[in-house]
This record gives sequence, structure tokens and C-alpha cells, in this order.
Amino acid sequence: MLKIGLTGGIGSGKSTVARIFSSLGVPVYDADKAAKKIMNTHPEIREKIIEKFGAEAYNNGALNRAFLSSKVFNNEEALRFLNTLVHPITIDDANNWFQKQEAKYAIKEAALIFESHSNQYLDYVIGVSSPTELRIKRTMDRDHINAEKVLERMKKQMDEIAKMERCDFVINNNGKESVISQVLNLHVKLYGLPSKSSK
Repeated sequence: MLKIGLTGGIGSGKSTVARIFSSLGVPVYDADKAAKKIMNTHPEIREKIIEKFGAEAYNNGALNRAFLSSKVFNNEEALRFLNTLVHPITIDDANNWFQKQEAKYAIKEAALIFESHSNQYLDYVIGVSSPTELRIKRTMDRDHINAEKVLERMKKQMDEIAKMERCDFVINNNGKESVISQVLNLHVKLYGLPSKSSK
């Protein structure tokens, strides 16, 4: 079975593409949701987050995402600590999930595939690309924030061009080309691809 990564910057439409693949019967692992679940339920992770950020990191037993985001957004050391803590366990969780799938290929949807180095466990990576203006508008509409806030988030992410250059396939979500057609064509192509022996 092929292990496929699906990535893209904020507002690129990566989750929309993931839903299209899912509608075709392709199993999809949502790394963002998995990481949140791990931070909520993993005893050792919870303990270390509280030790680092204080009891306010959890509210009534649930992860206080707004509080934690405020602590790591402009603090590289704190963000690195959190990523170092959560990424390895999320990667292991995804790898265990892949082993249980019986489809021809399965997809791991994750914003930080290259940043977390989880691409080394994947056969191929699909990137979702979108013009900056569209990404800003989508994120503003989704998160109810202004353009300045969106740009701040974008600056924290890997450069869009650099990320797409590292992908094996790119889906253009530019509002002009049909995303569904691109996914269908890629779906057929993936069925004919070999697994990479090193994975």
C-alpha cells in the first residue's frame, strides 16, 4: 500500500482536497486532529505541557488551544518544545494507522510534513497550491480575522514555492482549474505507481 502525504500552506484548500479523496473511498489521516487528540489524552504529553506552560494550558480537562497558541506564536523556543514533544508521537500514530489500512493507497493530511520530517516515512507527497490573495481571503473568512493576522501566520510557515518544489505532485487550487478533475486524474495515477523501496 502506498503512503501518501497531502500538504499545503494556510488557506490553500488542503482539507477540501482531502475530503474529495475521502469521497473516493481513500482512507485519510488528519494529522492536525490526531495531534490535538494526543495533547488531550496522552498522560505524559499533558504532564509536560502543564509543566512547561502552566495549568492554564488545560481548561476543564481539555486543551486550551487559544492559551497555548498565544504562548507559542511568537516564541520559537516554546514552539520548538511543543513540536518536539508532539510530532514524534503523531508520526508513530500515523505509521500505525497506515499499517491497518487495506486500500491501494492512503493519505496523511498534514500541514508540516516537511517541517516535521515525516516525509521520510511516505512514498509520495501531494501539495496543494493556491495564490496568496485567495489563501488570505479563505483564511479571513474561515477564522474571522483580518489580512494582517493571516500574513503573520503565513510568515511562520515554510515558503509556498519551496514547499511545492519538494512535492511529487501539485494540485492547483486557484479558483480556475477544476480541483475535482485534478484529484480524479491523480487518483488514477496513484493506482499505477510503485511503492518506494526505502519507505
